[in-house]
Amino acid sequence: MLYQEYDQVTLKRLQQMELEILRDFQDLCERHNIDYFAGGGTAIGAVRHKGFIPWDDDIDVNLVRKDYERFLKYARKEYSDKYEIMNAETNDKYPLMSTRWMYKGTKFKEECFKNLDLNLGVFLDIYCFDNVPDDNRKMKRQGRKVWFLNKLMILKVVDKPVLYFDGWKAKLVYIVTWIVHRALNIFHISNRWLYKVIKKELTRYNNVQTKRIAYYFDPTPFTSVIRYRDTFPTRRVPFEDGEIKVGSHVERYLKRRFGNYMELPPEDKRHNHPPCIFDLGDEKK
Repeated sequence: MLYQEYDQVTLKRLQQMELEILRDFQDLCERHNIDYFAGGGTAIGAVRHKGFIPWDDDIDVNLVRKDYERFLKYARKEYSDKYEIMNAETNDKYPLMSTRWMYKGTKFKEECFKNLDLNLGVFLDIYCFDNVPDDNRKMKRQGRKVWFLNKLMILKVVDKPVLYFDGWKAKLVYIVTWIVHRALNIFHISNRWLYKVIKKELTRYNNVQTKRIAYYFDPTPFTSVIRYRDTFPTRRVPFEDGEIKVGSHVERYLKRRFGNYMELPPEDKRHNHPPCIFDLGDEKK
């Protein structure tokens, strides 16, 4: 299930906690001269609603590799009492290429992760963008390779992944994914090894000046390939009771990834992260 309505009181409390995480993230970035830009539904919300999409339950931010690594370093030093970092480097049971900056003392575990031995909390979702080759053939070869390897990481620990379609195609895919899941575990393919292979491939062009950056791990691999000149310099736009940074031409990124992003989708096309385990923490209520 990709969408589930919250009662409005709970959703508002969750969004307020996520805004608190965002403000701490922004404060750290400001003090250490780290740039970022909103992504995904957060970028849509900033442009279309000047805040959250009304049903959204997380915040997405993007950083280029050098700023991503610097953020993680300073977050560990300055905020380890309040937040925990969760990514594939800190925990090989976490199968995604993003990082979650999680509020300690909270619980937020999506249905798709219910069988994983992970302690997940309310989070800021952080995505790392790397330089990609200007040659489209090389870019697509790189993207397909790392996207496929990350799907193996997911299937190593999840036997029934989230799909963005249903019907007989979904049933067929679930049969295949179960077979792959079993094979990966029978042959003891390590997620730590898969992650190292992916990261090595992703960072191949980071010492080369390229015109584009990318995060290849959307449901389809090339929707977040963006030009530097469409992203930098970033600019500030209103977001709830404050501001958030977006790419200089954020509308180009949004149109490429989402199509007509200014039109509200019907309920059956909406997306959030319905949790099976959810607790904002007694002391934070």
